[in-house]
Amino acid sequence: MRLPLISIYLTERCNSRCVTCDYWRHGRTDATLESVQRLLPDLRTFGTRVALLSGGEPLLNPEWPQIAATLRAAGIRLWLLTSGLSLAKHALHVSKLFDSVTVSLDGTCPTTYRAIRGLDAFENVCAGIRAMAATGVPVSLRVTLQRANYHELPEFVTLAHALGVSQISFLAVDVGNAHAFARTEVVSPTLALERADLQRLAGLIDDLERECRADFESKFIAESPARLRRLHDYFAALLGAAPFPVVRCNAPEFSAVVTATGSVAPCFFIASPGIDTGSGLASGLADPRMRALRATIAAGGRAECERCVCSMWRDPAEIAAGRFLLREAAGG
Repeated sequence: MRLPLISIYLTERCNSRCVTCDYWRHGRTDATLESVQRLLPDLRTFGTRVALLSGGEPLLNPEWPQIAATLRAAGIRLWLLTSGLSLAKHALHVSKLFDSVTVSLDGTCPTTYRAIRGLDAFENVCAGIRAMAATGVPVSLRVTLQRANYHELPEFVTLAHALGVSQISFLAVDVGNAHAFARTEVVSPTLALERADLQRLAGLIDDLERECRADFESKFIAESPARLRRLHDYFAALLGAAPFPVVRCNAPEFSAVVTATGSVAPCFFIASPGIDTGSGLASGLADPRMRALRATIAAGGRAECERCVCSMWRDPAEIAAGRFLLREAAGG
């Protein structure tokens, strides 16, 4: 078995207060340096090339520098997924350990940011992004489109240029998968677009395609215009106005997720079948329950996959080369 990409959640805790997520309400557990060290022999055996460190907010784990340094010393390149609240403080240290950084940013002004993230921290996050970009490490923005911010679609691209990042990507808010964001209750339906919003979003995408052609061609905007229109189709499907877009994803074939509690899952959106990594990652992935779950996913038998907002497809050549980091994925 090959596993070129591993996602490791360093903590369940978070310092944002997002309306889409409950990690900040209930998260308590941090991964430990020891727990990550136990993964190393199997990561070597599996040929792991890249580790995505996420959470919760990974920079809240007090051992994140030691964990990152340990993985890097093992020859694994590092990708950080962060809310950016602590980047201004840690940018220099992060730049010495990580090869790529992705910041979740859901507003282009303090008002929108506060409404979605629950904090008055827009300027602080932007300062952290600028500081990170200034180090030379490739930085990308990840925007979750929802009713409170979709009208800012063109402004997100403008802001991305102003902040000096290398790329911006968009996905739709997930309103159906409680597991993915540690939710204990059904998410408010008001996060999704309403019928009156669909035409406006379609027009914004048309405008973006016309006015930002160079950004699409250079992959500064990660998605193609056709891919962005899938976001429109997803929101239309939630309203019963269209079928859900066909999902193409092979993430469980080349990656796995290890949570802060040590459980192993096939991807971000599907929970572990009760398997931990206490006896090793290889043992966990070889467990019959995990094999059965991955087979069911591959056969299209999981309902979560039919409505997934974050489908990840990688060409076999990209997988073989371990091209997952921003600069490589963008061709730069």
